[in-house]
Amino acid sequence: MPLIELRDVSVDFPIYNSRSRSLRNALMARIGGRLAGEGDLVTVRALQDISITLNPGDRVALIGRNGAGKSTLLRVLAGAYEPTAGSAVINGRVSSLFDLTMGMDAELTGVDNVILRGVFLGMSIAEARSYIPEVAEFSELGSFMHLPMRTYSSGMRLRLAFAISTVRTPDILLLDEFISVGDESFARKARERLERMIDEAHILVLASHSLQTLRAYCNRALLLDEGRIIADGAIEDVLDRYKGGAA
Repeated sequence: MPLIELRDVSVDFPIYNSRSRSLRNALMARIGGRLAGEGDLVTVRALQDISITLNPGDRVALIGRNGAGKSTLLRVLAGAYEPTAGSAVINGRVSSLFDLTMGMDAELTGVDNVILRGVFLGMSIAEARSYIPEVAEFSELGSFMHLPMRTYSSGMRLRLAFAISTVRTPDILLLDEFISVGDESFARKARERLERMIDEAHILVLASHSLQTLRAYCNRALLLDEGRIIADGAIEDVLDRYKGGAA
């Protein structure tokens, strides 16, 4: 059964020889959390003592200001970041729809990148290869599928990356903002596929600054502030606390 269980999870990023205050500020803006330490060693505490359990049926909104730790938490759930302390149990097939082009190579063809990105997402080579016709059809790239990706426009690259990343429905779906890809026609098709994935996934975790979007897709919310969860409950209750200035 799909399950997410974090127990006392903390994530620290040690930064060596970083006396520059401007560098510290840049790191904080990018990662979030708190700074600790002096001199040559500074530690960015991006998450601290996070304990949550997510079960099938949970549609969870991650709420908080920039730097609260939402993106770091998503990357822990995706397996991209290992907890510095605590434990993380993730059962089920996970799809994380951020960094869509990660694992792709501009020198390879679209066909080759289906396999490369598919393996990066946890597929076998055979499974990734089996999805090539579907990816080609959905991305609408035609003969460009057999050309190096460096010949693509930025929009074509995103269409290919989106098509690969959404070709199968996961047990656990992780989103950092709602994705919009391509022109109006393709964006509508992409949104329909994404909404179908949301409906079929057992667990959804969505970070967004759009309260309307969070209300539309989520039934539960976590409010983060400086790397800590300060509220966990029904979506409207947590949104009321957020709008009331609790974070």
